[in-house]
Formats: sequence, C-alpha cells, structure tokens
Amino acid sequence: MENVLEFWVLYIITVFVASIIPGPSMLLALTHGLKYGTKISIATALGNTTASMIQATIAVTGLGIVLTTSTTLFMIIKYAGALYLIYLGIKLFKTPFHIESQNSPKKEDVKLKKLFTEAFIVAASNPKALVFFTALFPQFINEGQNNLLHYSLLVLILGIIAFICMMIYSVSAYFIKDAFNKTSLSKYFGKVIGSLFISLGAGLALVRK
Repeated sequence: MENVLEFWVLYIITVFVASIIPGPSMLLALTHGLKYGTKISIATALGNTTASMIQATIAVTGLGIVLTTSTTLFMIIKYAGALYLIYLGIKLFKTPFHIESQNSPKKEDVKLKKLFTEAFIVAASNPKALVFFTALFPQFINEGQNNLLHYSLLVLILGIIAFICMMIYSVSAYFIKDAFNKTSLSKYFGKVIGSLFISLGAGLALVRK
C-alpha cells in the first residue's frame, strides 16, 4: 500500500511540475482570467484539459510512438501550431485590452465556445506535449500495471492536474486585476502578450525536432 501511495504521489508531482511551467496555454489562461474573470475562463481550462487528455490517451495507448516517429506528421502539427500561435499573437497585439470591473452595468458578451476552442487548439497543436507524454507514461507502467484501469487513471489524473494548473493562472490573474486596473499596464498588456505569442510561434517553427 505504501509503495502504491509513493507511486501516485511521484506521478502527481511530476505531472504538476511539468504542467505549471509557463507556456502558451498558461499565458492564454492568464490572459482570459485577467480579461474575463475566473468563472468564464473555466471554459479555457476545459479546452486545454480536453486536448491534453486526448494527447495523453494517444500516447498511453502507444500511438504516440507512431506519431512522434513520423517526421512528416510531426512537422505538419508543429507548423500548424506555430501559425496558430502567431495568429493569436497578432490578434492580441491589435485588439485593445479593456478589463471591466465587477460593478460594470454591462459586460462584454463572451462566447465560451470561442475560449474553449482557442485553448483546445493551442494545446492540441503543440507536438512537444505528445512527445512528453510518450516519454512520461512508460516510467509509470510496468507488467503488473498494463491494464485499462491503470491507463485510465494516468490520463484522468493528468487531466485534473492540467485543469487545476490552468485555473491557478486564471485565479492569480483575478487577484492582480485591481492592481492592474490602477496602472497604465492595461494599455500595453495586449501588445506584450501578443508579442510573446508571436515569439513562441516563431520559436516553435524554427526549432528543430
């Protein structure tokens, strides 16, 4: 029983550390949390979580090995992801960034499906995640654990952690919202985050496999 507990604690810590590291998905969660609030940005977290669980399922069933060893398929996913990040970056850079207060009489009509889709595409179009999952899961599977229940638990726990990490960024954005509104940073936030997304997209396109 103690070994089982140690196993899952190690797995949870490993996945959490890998998930909480700032990246395109976390920047998107921070942006949506700051702009739309914690409740609405749940859609962003769900989009990222859904994509991550699909990638994890592909990896854990062994298909990840096939995909990550296919140079052509890898490059298609890589460049598609890079182009989408650059597209989001340009969009954020050009769009005025207004943060409404909680007492505002009329809030912007936000389409949850749009936030979900943006987060899903950003996460799903990152081939590095699939490579990571393909390398991660063999470390937590042995002959005695080679069954559907164990695989399902690996993916489910990963999904829960991915959701929690996204919400940590969204909630953190909520707490800095008031301080943010009192400064002139809001004028430049869209340009800064947009530039980061463009840089991440360009970096993804230029870096070798």
